[in-house]
Amino acid sequence: MPVINLTKQTWLATKVRKADNFMTRLVGLLKRTNLGPEEALWLMPSKGIHTVGMKFAIDVVFLDKDYRVIGLTAGMAPYRLSSVHLRGYSVLELPNGTIKKSRTEIGDQFEISLAEVSEIDDLKDTRLSQIG
Repeated sequence: MPVINLTKQTWLATKVRKADNFMTRLVGLLKRTNLGPEEALWLMPSKGIHTVGMKFAIDVVFLDKDYRVIGLTAGMAPYRLSSVHLRGYSVLELPNGTIKKSRTEIGDQFEISLAEVSEIDDLKDTRLSQIG
């Protein structure tokens, strides 16, 4: 299901997977060679991330418990560490360029719905029929 920026009325992703245990957060996107234009990984709980071992850059959105944007990192390259957001509750990893395309800014309100809640080994099984 979608990730929507309610403040800007823009969509960031239609295929979302949740990584909410040690293994799914540890593996994250490491097995991937890319992230499709409508895919996202939602890590929770999380106050910061790393891209060590990743093969591609991502956009990163840090959210508080109310899904309000408290931090942004556009085009985070592989082998980097993000800043830590003490008020953070979760992190969205999105395709590079998503923050700019969606006009997302600090303070924006998000809505997130899940396609499937299960262990992540690949996002290919979460494709949804066209929404909208």
